[in-house]
Amino acid sequence: METIWFMLVAVMIATYVVLDGFDLGAGIVHLLVARTDRERRQVLRSIGPVWDGNEVWLIAGGGTLYFAFPALYASSFSGFYLPLMMVLWLLILRGISIEFRNHIDSLVWKPFWDVVFGGASALLAIFFGAALGNVVRGVPLDPANEFFLPLWANFGTGREVGILDWYTMLVAVAAFATLTVHGALWVALKTDGELEQRARKVALTGWWSLLPLTAAITWCSFAIQPRLSASYGARPWGCVFPLLAVAGLIGMRAMRRRTVAPFLCSALYIVGMLTSAAFGLYPYVLPSNLDPALGLTVHNAAAAPYGLKVGLAWFIPGMVLATGYFVYTYRSFAGKVSLEEEGH
Repeated sequence: METIWFMLVAVMIATYVVLDGFDLGAGIVHLLVARTDRERRQVLRSIGPVWDGNEVWLIAGGGTLYFAFPALYASSFSGFYLPLMMVLWLLILRGISIEFRNHIDSLVWKPFWDVVFGGASALLAIFFGAALGNVVRGVPLDPANEFFLPLWANFGTGREVGILDWYTMLVAVAAFATLTVHGALWVALKTDGELEQRARKVALTGWWSLLPLTAAITWCSFAIQPRLSASYGARPWGCVFPLLAVAGLIGMRAMRRRTVAPFLCSALYIVGMLTSAAFGLYPYVLPSNLDPALGLTVHNAAAAPYGLKVGLAWFIPGMVLATGYFVYTYRSFAGKVSLEEEGH
């Protein structure tokens, strides 16, 4: 049962990154591809009906962690308190920048919120990447399942680590590049004309950066986290997950002239990378870089088996309803965006 919930949490996190990732990416490329106020409104309009709904998966994932793995929730939310507060403020700033932008018609007001929107989106991508890097690298858990991380220490990956070191910063840069490409492909999918062409150009440029970054974070992850080699050595069938990422990466380039396929390949790349990390770490949900025996696993961090069974009975119909809602929403707003109606 613990393994089932581990897979469910992994799927929810991957779903969040795919869905909210493209509107974070749209924010990152917002000022790069849009030259006029009309084009900036088109970019905002492309995510306007769905951006807040996409964040539901973040809330649902956090709630699922609290329910299924309370020890992990308690340990990580206290140890990562500082970056979590930063992420919260960035989510707030990003949300209000979208909603406040058109309230006042001013030469200062709109550009100010455009910068806030782009900056908050970029920093969120970086912080989420650093968070993933911390989980893969491990944190200094003590026997009481507690830890504290400063924002940075000596930028090394030894026993005395901070939230930011050379490895987590590398993963953060890779996450930034990934979401930039993902967002640019979404903008290209939802717009037309010169705006679409600029978005495709940004996506192609970003794709070339993904090649060395993917290779670098893969090699570095195996170098600093022995658990990855052990997992793939014991269960070679797990190589299907990295192959998904490779297929997505190649597909983005091979089908770059198509409309929908490059975006779907970008989503496949993201899913492949995240599931590769989850598979490699299993059964750990939060490894310790001090002593592997102190790490939190799906077994010592999970809730009682009875609660997990009852929760699963409620979780399945709830997720079916949520999935149905998202399918309906995306089908309703399919196609290129238009500014003929009121909105962003």
